[in-house]
Amino acid sequence: MAQHVAPPTATTPDLPASLPIGAIVPWAVFFGVLMLALLYFVGAEQGATSVVSGEGVHEWVHDARHLLGFPCH
Repeated sequence: MAQHVAPPTATTPDLPASLPIGAIVPWAVFFGVLMLALLYFVGAEQGATSVVSGEGVHEWVHDARHLLGFPCH
């Protein structure tokens, strides 16, 4: 029984395709606005700047406020 072993061939690693900046900008803006909205609801959704009335949003993000260092009491 004979076995044939092929010699290893040298290959270049596949490089990731580069993305054009025009494809990244809309996603960066979208996630930036999303993060700003999240930061608002966690950090400032209470009192004079309140968009949603009541304490519902405050109770949902209460622990996140303390974790990020925002005072709420």
